[in-house]
Amino acid sequence: MHTPITTTRPTDRATAWLRRRLGRAVVLSYVGALLLPGPGLWLRQAHTLPLGTPFRLPLSSTPFLLSLVLFSVGLQVPVRALGRVLRRPSALLAGLVLHLAIPLLVIPFVAFLLHWSPDADGGSGLVTAMILIVAMPVAAGATVWTGKGDGDQPTMVGLVLASTLLSPLTVPLVIRLLTPLLSGGYARSLAVSDHSVRGGFTLVGVVLPCAAGILFRLALPPSWLSRVLGVVVPVALAGSLVLTYVNASGALGSFLTRPRPLLFGAALAVAALVCLLSFVLGRCAARLLRLEPPAASSLTLACGMNNSSAGAVLITATLPDKPHLLLPVLAYGLLQKTAANRVVRARPRHQAGTASS
Repeated sequence: MHTPITTTRPTDRATAWLRRRLGRAVVLSYVGALLLPGPGLWLRQAHTLPLGTPFRLPLSSTPFLLSLVLFSVGLQVPVRALGRVLRRPSALLAGLVLHLAIPLLVIPFVAFLLHWSPDADGGSGLVTAMILIVAMPVAAGATVWTGKGDGDQPTMVGLVLASTLLSPLTVPLVIRLLTPLLSGGYARSLAVSDHSVRGGFTLVGVVLPCAAGILFRLALPPSWLSRVLGVVVPVALAGSLVLTYVNASGALGSFLTRPRPLLFGAALAVAALVCLLSFVLGRCAARLLRLEPPAASSLTLACGMNNSSAGAVLITATLPDKPHLLLPVLAYGLLQKTAANRVVRARPRHQAGTASS
């Protein structure tokens, strides 16, 4: 009797290789944006594609790359596995409530601290950027980090999916509730972003690509699904790195033109504080709810990881005259991945301690 030989496709190996090195690849994207921002700045601009007719098709790379990433997320949603999460929805509901509540706790605290800073507007620019980050749905990359730490993957996928589908309601709600913390022109700038969100940014740019991926998965026969996943997933991972590079080029390109070391330091400090508080509150909530370690890990990641790429795309689209707002967004995007790595590293040690007790 012969043992069946299983072969791994090159695309699967490439996906596994890139996922193992995702953190380092993100750092390289930032370094590339710092050393060579030109191509990224070109990709940030909208270009028109001639169609051979009097009509021209405007194209912008950042919304397309974001849609590609979210389509890939929807395509990977294990719809049948979500049934178990819906039968025991405590972690899912807790994650959604906390994802909405934590910004309303953290941002006013940070705004209060910045109010005493020497900045003339009381740090309203940094607060604006933080609002546009924490209002976004759970980052799709959280599922990758959950997989690395052997967390509750169905719960994590459910949190990403539910927060994404609810984003047309939750994003404008968070923005409107936190806008009174701002002063002067930044309050008007955030109102512009709120108008764009209510005008369809989250529906068209976030929800529809994810929903299309889910429907595409349901429509495909099983024999075709694995092949499509083998192509789409690595392309989407590469697209997410390109999106990171493009967004970083917008922020770092303007920073190199007009160096502002104090702004850079303040952006890093504020992003670190918001990221730390979000993860800590998520971890404390998981302990208070006495969740199982896999669900607790997923809940913590959901509280701390927001779709910073969507926030950066929104800033680029609605506030092109304020590229400095991308600095704290980029800092948060890098810091949340670093914190996520600590969360998934802590998970096996916790398990080992439980097993030996």
